[in-house]
Amino acid sequence: MSRAAWLAGTLAALAAGGAGYGAGRMGGPDPIPLFARAWAGFAAGPEAPPEAATGPVVYYQDPDGKPVYSLSPMMTEDGRLFRAVQASEDLRFDRPAAEDGSGQAGPGAGDGPKNSGRTVRYYRNPMGLPDTSPVPKKDSMGMDYIPVYDGDDPDPSTVTVSPGRVQRTGVRSAVVERRVVSRPVRVPGTVALDERRVTVVATRADAYVDHVEDVTTGDRVRQGQPLVSVYAPEINAAAAQLIANPGFDGARRRIRNLNVSEAVIAEMERTRTVPRAITWAAPRDGLVLERRAVEGMKAAAGDTLFRIADLSRIWVLADVPEHDLAGIRVGQAATVRVPGRSLTGRVEVIYPQVNRETRSTRIRIELPNPDGLLLPDMYADVEIATGATEPVVAVPEGAVLETGARQAVLIEAGEGRFAPRAVEIGRRGDGYVEIRAGLRAGERVVTAANFLIDAESNLKAALASLAAPPTDGEGGR
Repeated sequence: MSRAAWLAGTLAALAAGGAGYGAGRMGGPDPIPLFARAWAGFAAGPEAPPEAATGPVVYYQDPDGKPVYSLSPMMTEDGRLFRAVQASEDLRFDRPAAEDGSGQAGPGAGDGPKNSGRTVRYYRNPMGLPDTSPVPKKDSMGMDYIPVYDGDDPDPSTVTVSPGRVQRTGVRSAVVERRVVSRPVRVPGTVALDERRVTVVATRADAYVDHVEDVTTGDRVRQGQPLVSVYAPEINAAAAQLIANPGFDGARRRIRNLNVSEAVIAEMERTRTVPRAITWAAPRDGLVLERRAVEGMKAAAGDTLFRIADLSRIWVLADVPEHDLAGIRVGQAATVRVPGRSLTGRVEVIYPQVNRETRSTRIRIELPNPDGLLLPDMYADVEIATGATEPVVAVPEGAVLETGARQAVLIEAGEGRFAPRAVEIGRRGDGYVEIRAGLRAGERVVTAANFLIDAESNLKAALASLAAPPTDGEGGR
């Protein structure tokens, strides 16, 4: 190739690329096809014969090659028709050799595989109108009818889309997989005391507080640690009877019924004396929640002197909305987040009552609290993992098309073909939907831009119902 020819080809390619760039900015077709055609012409050299254009008209271009395009026939200001650009003239990365022996373009002008050796059933209108013909023909705009071969689109709802168009419209697909579909329920909660671990220190007889140890609210005490000494006439009388009648079971039972500890009774039996004041000790390890004992006060039988709670295990109470209650089960894992830490527990109790005002039901989660960082009335965020624990067939939520009466997905059948399929859905959670019937693992479903394909599938099915394939011997309709 001469230097002049090389320079001319390069300039033509650059000019075509610039024109395409301007067209892209004005909303015209992609500039890459124009540049690619110019470069292809240069690379082929002057000896390469031009290929005949095939396929339907995809758009119309200004006859002078200006970056002005139209989807329908139109004329220039001086009365000249725009040039029709056929599918083979537009750049396609997915075009196989789709010419059969008769020279007719295959369906979609390159949207499918090579149709050599296949029988043409009929020809359909290139604009998708309900018009077919048993023989090749052109429409009113001079566009060739598209042949439909045996085996093509057996389902009228199946849509064939070229890979280039799939990319332009943003169609994405995903493989159907088996996964655990869970929908976490997040509700607020509060830390509460375990009611089974709260103890009250009180006397069972009228008494006077003689002495209170240096223990106050918020202190941690150990089991057996002295708390308060009281003088109670009834207790002293029972102690005197015990000493006067050693071995008499009735006297011993009487003083035990007054809640005097075994250690104090044993000391009285050993010393054979009645102490002036009886000492009450902490019944368990825990935190002093309340101190009411004051030296010199009179305490009636049953009055609370101290209230102690064991905080080694605590409760978290959360109110679950009524509409989420069906997914909550006893034993489900729950994550509790409090300021600075996160703990894992299980749902232990679902209270059998719905709050009339809030329409919610309380649940209880038990958590260990060995370091005592969880305190009563502390705020907590509760997350409960509801749903199936075993993997199920599931698809992304975006793959499901809601039609009101039913649900469907679009199956990617390969070679740019898509077909709708009705499904039965189940649980939802984590962005996925359980498919109970209609799909199996390993199939591919459309997850994005599926509504565009679905609309085209519905339109195609409707047109097919209006225009059934012609029988032999019939003319165009």
